[in-house]
Amino acid sequence: MIRSGPLTHTSALSLVQLSERSREIFRHIVDTYLASGDPVGSRNLARLLPMTLSPASVRNVMQDLEELGLIYAPHTSSGRLPTELGLRFFVDSMLQIGDVEENERARIAAEVEAASKDHDFPGVLAEATSLLSGLTRVAGVVVASKGNVRLKQIDFVRLEPERALVILVA
Repeated sequence: MIRSGPLTHTSALSLVQLSERSREIFRHIVDTYLASGDPVGSRNLARLLPMTLSPASVRNVMQDLEELGLIYAPHTSSGRLPTELGLRFFVDSMLQIGDVEENERARIAAEVEAASKDHDFPGVLAEATSLLSGLTRVAGVVVASKGNVRLKQIDFVRLEPERALVILVA
């Protein structure tokens, strides 16, 4: 379950002032959570980061992010999960969405069409995922529906009055 973080005037101002290191760690926490649905620990995070940091250094930054209300620990001594505020901050401030230029649209259409000519549906999905991840520079997951998949968790995060982020964990 995603927890709401305390959004105060102080924390809202602090969000803008996150260091690049904090942004990178936070981005990896969110990406890993969205990919797995599991809490993210400092040791695993230190291995994933492009910069060389010890797990202790990562824990210090995670503590700062927790104080801002961006992440929380669901259990004592567990990894961290993003809060509703954290996911909202990620989408609003860190996820960069722009228009796709015409030449990019043509390239995407050509690559997906080439994959679909082989009637290789999993290949088309893999190609679409790769293209979306490349364009957005964030983790992308496209999954074909499997008949009897049970969802463990569904979370809705309101981003705007008419926009929401849906997180499905199978």
